[in-house]
Amino acid sequence: MKKLDWYILNRLLISFVFCMLLFTVIAVAIDTSEKSDDFVKSGLSSWQIFTKYYMGFIPYIWSLLFPLFVFIAVIFFTSKMALRSEVIAILASGTRFTRFLRPYMIGGLLLATILFFGRAYFIPMANNIMSNFRKTYIDKNDPLKNRSESACSTCFYKRVDSITYMGVKNFDAVTQKSGAFFMDRVKRGKLVYNLRAESVRWDTTKRQRRWVAENVVERLVDSLGERVTHSKEKVVRLNMAPDELIKDEYLKDKLTTPGLKRLIKNEELRGTEGLNALKVELYKRTSTPFTVLLLTFIGAVIASRKTRGGSGMHLALGIVIAAVFILADQFSTVFSTKGNFPPLLAAWIPNLFFTFVAFQLYKTAPK
Repeated sequence: MKKLDWYILNRLLISFVFCMLLFTVIAVAIDTSEKSDDFVKSGLSSWQIFTKYYMGFIPYIWSLLFPLFVFIAVIFFTSKMALRSEVIAILASGTRFTRFLRPYMIGGLLLATILFFGRAYFIPMANNIMSNFRKTYIDKNDPLKNRSESACSTCFYKRVDSITYMGVKNFDAVTQKSGAFFMDRVKRGKLVYNLRAESVRWDTTKRQRRWVAENVVERLVDSLGERVTHSKEKVVRLNMAPDELIKDEYLKDKLTTPGLKRLIKNEELRGTEGLNALKVELYKRTSTPFTVLLLTFIGAVIASRKTRGGSGMHLALGIVIAAVFILADQFSTVFSTKGNFPPLLAAWIPNLFFTFVAFQLYKTAPK
């Protein structure tokens, strides 16, 4: 690390922090204006709103816009260097262009590493704070999310294993007890076992935690016919815990990366469909840090060129590139979560495309 490296790295980090704080203030101001009615209805003080909501919202905004913060910061201070002919002086001294870009890549790698571990372990904790506030004080005022019991918002139909299916109605997460319950086993397209119960509960009184069905009717169908048995209680073997019977639209955001991997693995073993949203989130936790490194490189290549428009031209070009990148990222995500587009490609296609863009910009950059 030479004096040039420390100079550029120092400017990069200072500009990044300034950009992050500036956009955070703007984001908080906009969010406050949108949710002012919900905050008033909650009856909480300003400090309680800050600790119970904005302590989670601010890290969420940081993780969401982190690549954009880095990109704007790089363009901002590098264009200032180019305007003052510092870049020309550096290159005229015999410094190779690749050597000039080295401190940018070191800074980008540092910030990408911070984002990688942040999204894997720390941002999910912030999302947990924010989602708890949303569910408690905001979602209850949303008619699209606050569905009535007649809509069966607490009903579940899940695949337990390759041949077993279960359904439960009106599951109460507090008492860990449900209403009507059924379980079917299907082999070679034929129903071989059926269980119906008035309720099922999670029993923790024994050493081994288990599900217990009450007022059970069992039907066993085989070549001999159908046999029906009745019992007051029966232990039901279900490979799932009570928290897996709670509908949580924020679940993928609250789980750490190891927890998210375990969830995807368990759901795949059960044959659950519609896991693309979880997989896209998992792959993006790796692709987004790479985006930071990629946008750092693109920003340095663009802004190092001295133009008559100065910083304005660089910022305008940077905003256009960032907008195209965000659109490509959103399109690929929607195609995967709502269609059959592979989640791995959905997370990495924008990066692959802009890697080609970065290479073309580097070829045409004045060296």
